[in-house]
Amino acid sequence: MGYLWFSLSIFLCLSYFSVAEVVTCSGIVPMRYRNDKISITDFGGVGDGVTLNTKAFREAIYRIEHLKRRGGTLLYIPPGVYLTESFNLTSHMTLYLAKGAVIKATQDTRNWPLIAPLPSYGRGRELPGGRYTSFIHGDGIHDVVITGENGTIDGQGDVWWNMWRQRTLQFTRPNLIEFMNSKNIIISNVIFQNSPFWNIHPVYCSNVVVRYVTILAPYDSPNTDGVDPDSSSNVCIEDSYISTGDDLVAVKSGWDEYGIAYGRPSSGITIRRVRGSSPFSGIAIGSETSGGVENVLAEHINLYNMGVGIHIKTNIGRGGFIRNITVSDVYMEKVRRGIKIAGDVGDHPDDKYNQNALPVVKGITLKDIWGVQVQQAGLILGLKNSPFTGICLSNINLHGMTGSRSPPWKCSDISGAAHLVSPLQCSELSSAQQASTCSNYS
Repeated sequence: MGYLWFSLSIFLCLSYFSVAEVVTCSGIVPMRYRNDKISITDFGGVGDGVTLNTKAFREAIYRIEHLKRRGGTLLYIPPGVYLTESFNLTSHMTLYLAKGAVIKATQDTRNWPLIAPLPSYGRGRELPGGRYTSFIHGDGIHDVVITGENGTIDGQGDVWWNMWRQRTLQFTRPNLIEFMNSKNIIISNVIFQNSPFWNIHPVYCSNVVVRYVTILAPYDSPNTDGVDPDSSSNVCIEDSYISTGDDLVAVKSGWDEYGIAYGRPSSGITIRRVRGSSPFSGIAIGSETSGGVENVLAEHINLYNMGVGIHIKTNIGRGGFIRNITVSDVYMEKVRRGIKIAGDVGDHPDDKYNQNALPVVKGITLKDIWGVQVQQAGLILGLKNSPFTGICLSNINLHGMTGSRSPPWKCSDISGAAHLVSPLQCSELSSAQQASTCSNYS
């Protein structure tokens, strides 16, 4: 069934491309074409899957950084399997993977570099202290493209997953790709697989496009989120297939008192024509939202075999805000819970978080959503001392499982409106006659 779903997703994806005028946000970063081109083989790269190519990658990128060419340089990865340790990218470069090219992470974790924790997290996401650097990393760079002919970046994450399961990790696992403090980034036409931790993590970034990518990890792989925009602005995620062990797309902005102090929101996030499956969430916001999340649009989303279809999650101690969120034109099938908006989700970095730092959640619009084989329609639980307001549901039809005894909706400490919702929404949301309450947050 998974193969049929993947094939259907590709078919649907191609059908979008056949339309003359495809709505897209990808124009926020124009694609750069480089006249200067070098190959990893020019620096001794060997694609036999055995030779360690760390020196070749680092020397090639050193050449791009220090022998600056007008318009930047393209680093070509020809067909083959290029085993390497982690490496850093630089500005004004394109990493281009040919068809059949694989950049594969070594599974020797003993000498994996450590970097400082993110200031908006205060510590590693999994463990106190620093964190392992991402397999491919960029900090303070701009005008960078990762693209090609659907070559593969393989994190070989099972060694890291096993350390997590066995509780032998010393520091937080590495992401597959991370850009920090960077701008004007394009990631397209590449397959990402088996990430040790989160797959694509732009943090403190602006103007980022992720389009035409495939992200794959086993269903039981821990914390292998697909794309996690984090305290970033103007991010476009489109036309992609994601099947992982955690949230497909999760918008974040820092963790409790550290995220509040850092104070950088995520804003202007567009997620469009994304398909996939996961035991966790399809489109998620949170749970780390302490810097605030606003102005998010997710539309034309297809989800199959999911834990939660749409999940907005925060917690006491987070502070921050979640506002002006619109999710529309969603189809989901075989989902445990269709919609979940809750203020009691996620853990804390330490015991120093402020119990009075309550998140403000308002202006959440969910419309034109269709689901079949949905075990429970929804759960919307605000906070007693910070009710969620402007929760607006429209044209939502979530068909339940035959014989299910679960109540279709569970709601508390919320206000808003609902129109054409089946099964009938919770009583806390007013009828269509009072739906103007939602216009205040549009």
